[in-house]
Amino acid sequence: MSGKHTAQQAGAEAGSGLHISRRAFLTTGAAIGGGLLLTLRFVGKASADDALIGAYIKIAPDGIVTLTAKNPEIGQGMKTTLPMLIADELEVEWENVRVEQAMLDPIYGAQFAGGSLGTPLNWLPMQRVGAAGREMLISAAASTWGVPRTQCEASRGVVRHRPSGRTLTYGALASKAAALAAPDLDSVRLKRPEQYTIIGKFTGGVDSPRVLEGAPLFGIDTMLPGMSYAVYEKSPVFGSRAVRANIEQIKALPGIRDAFILHATERDAAVRMGLVDGVAIIADKWWDAQKALQKLRVEWEPRSVTQQSTPAFEREAARLAGDAPQSIIRRDGDFHAAIGHAAKVVEASYSYPFLAHATLEPMNCTAHVKHDGSVEIWAPTQNPGPGAKLVARTLGIDAGRIRVHMTRVGGGFGRRLNNDYMVEAAMIARHAGRPVKLLWSRPQDIQHDSYRPAGFHHFKAGLDASGRPVAFRDHFITFGQNGQVASSAGLPRDHFPAGYVPSLEFAQSLIELDMPTGPMRNPGGNALAFAFESFIDELAHAGGRDPLELRLELYGPPRVLPAPPPQFGMKIPPFDTGRARGVLELVADKSGWARRSALPAGMGMGLAFYYSHFGYVAEVVKASVNRDGTPHVHKIWAAVDIGRQIINPAGAYNQAQGAILDGLGQALHLNITVQDGRVVQSNLNTYRLLRIDEAPPLEVHFLRSDNDPTGLGEPALPPVLPALCNALFIATGKRIRSLPIDPRLLRST
Repeated sequence: MSGKHTAQQAGAEAGSGLHISRRAFLTTGAAIGGGLLLTLRFVGKASADDALIGAYIKIAPDGIVTLTAKNPEIGQGMKTTLPMLIADELEVEWENVRVEQAMLDPIYGAQFAGGSLGTPLNWLPMQRVGAAGREMLISAAASTWGVPRTQCEASRGVVRHRPSGRTLTYGALASKAAALAAPDLDSVRLKRPEQYTIIGKFTGGVDSPRVLEGAPLFGIDTMLPGMSYAVYEKSPVFGSRAVRANIEQIKALPGIRDAFILHATERDAAVRMGLVDGVAIIADKWWDAQKALQKLRVEWEPRSVTQQSTPAFEREAARLAGDAPQSIIRRDGDFHAAIGHAAKVVEASYSYPFLAHATLEPMNCTAHVKHDGSVEIWAPTQNPGPGAKLVARTLGIDAGRIRVHMTRVGGGFGRRLNNDYMVEAAMIARHAGRPVKLLWSRPQDIQHDSYRPAGFHHFKAGLDASGRPVAFRDHFITFGQNGQVASSAGLPRDHFPAGYVPSLEFAQSLIELDMPTGPMRNPGGNALAFAFESFIDELAHAGGRDPLELRLELYGPPRVLPAPPPQFGMKIPPFDTGRARGVLELVADKSGWARRSALPAGMGMGLAFYYSHFGYVAEVVKASVNRDGTPHVHKIWAAVDIGRQIINPAGAYNQAQGAILDGLGQALHLNITVQDGRVVQSNLNTYRLLRIDEAPPLEVHFLRSDNDPTGLGEPALPPVLPALCNALFIATGKRIRSLPIDPRLLRST
């Protein structure tokens, strides 16, 4: 990630919304160079969810088609996948497609990358836009020839008149098509799956060659004329106020243009990921600013949060576990009566730590506050709209005066849904009076994250004589802020096995926390799956049951459950037990689960299933333990159901494999600890990511089901953690109930 990045070199992704109705229509216009510009938009009441949304098609006279994509590209492949949908319906060859990045603009509606929502929100609208463009080009050709449009067909960027064999290229037709009325999107004809020429084909990322050659695509590459560099030092104790600093000494250092203190602009800014107190240093070179940072001395106001520490959290969790729960999330039947009649009772406690995102590209942003008060920003953000609003609120200006260029993002995983680095850059740039690039160091990046919350689960379950759970309870000790559950720290009331055990209780108690938390790849599931699916495995073994067969029995025969209420402005698909059974049975078949007893001593296979982000994923891990107690993962199998259509298999396999490896790294290594109100870990030597030589062979199998396609950035991550721990139990007879895995617990005596 080196080189220069200009305002004109931002990358791109296609996007739109869901459930296009008759209120939606296409407007057309002539693009620069005589091309065709199609804009999908909504009319009627303008609101956050029912606002203008866009997907644009430009056709140049030479037939090159440029698709403008609305959402940030964070490595999940949407910049390639969504344009594939348009291009296939448009009937153009992929080699003639170019993709451009949209800027933040109200015409696009919500522009974000998160929640694995890129596919479910956009796949149908993008197809309809492509089909509408195709139909307009066919109409333009029919009008040119004076023939019925039913006699014309489009293919490979050309419209052909079947009776005469005459042809016209899209480039020749674009200007005329732009003058035609757009078709109704509800009635536009879509291709059948067997007619696809691009969808479903292995397709490399549109940016991949440029990424490999180090082209300036990322936020960290941004270069502007007259630009300075900045660092921003915040208190190691979250939210502490800066009292004073050796500002004049820092200003006198070589290459330093300025240094000053900024103060938080709103209450609870540290928790809310807004502007917190800090010292800014502006220099001609980032390294000069970084060297000055080493000589910076700041006096921070003491805070009571210095009492926060990992040992203190653990002590408080143990105390709360012995008390009555503070609240009940869900209660089915009479747990206490059912547990009293159970043939066998099983109890276990599980815990997992805080985690940092540790994206490859540290937080950075380039900002220019101009003399007229307007602001221009270049940001690697997953969520540019809220970022612009945060900047506007902090600077006291109208959000309409902010222009945001969305650069390619060098890893997001949920961290860049928050935009604290964006508002820091804007505030520093306003003070500097020139363009400023803010770049965090790796220690700043790890010690000022929005952390995946830690958690503690105290399970108790009762089994009947057949080994089936009849009572299930979880007293969940999690973290809260001002008496409310912290961001991404909750337990959904419908989490499995809720609804599948007759007597169930989900209870909850809160530990007050004064540090920021937030979503991490598969929020909630990346932690809850480890605890719940590991304990389900414990119940299977305690009852003498095959873990696969017990899960199949609990889910029962194939059936579709009632649909949950709408979210994200879209209908949420109901849970289908048949799809859960399908991936469980498929992964068992592919992994040879039935033959696992033939494995040599000291080797085991573990299984887990998880449903999240509309995706059904079951995984099997085969593992053993080295002599020093470190786990050795031999192979991982995954079965994945994300609907009837894999839009880009190349991207799908990459996402599934990447998610599995992310989860494996969490299980083996990742751990954020707190001492005296500050994060202890400061770099990748103390916050250790998965190494290449630890990555095992992965086998991913997609199970097609007759359902709308859904996203894949997150669903494959959660099952690998419990599947690994369940395999290690078979290999060693020792249960892993706390992450990351401690090799000392597995070391043979």
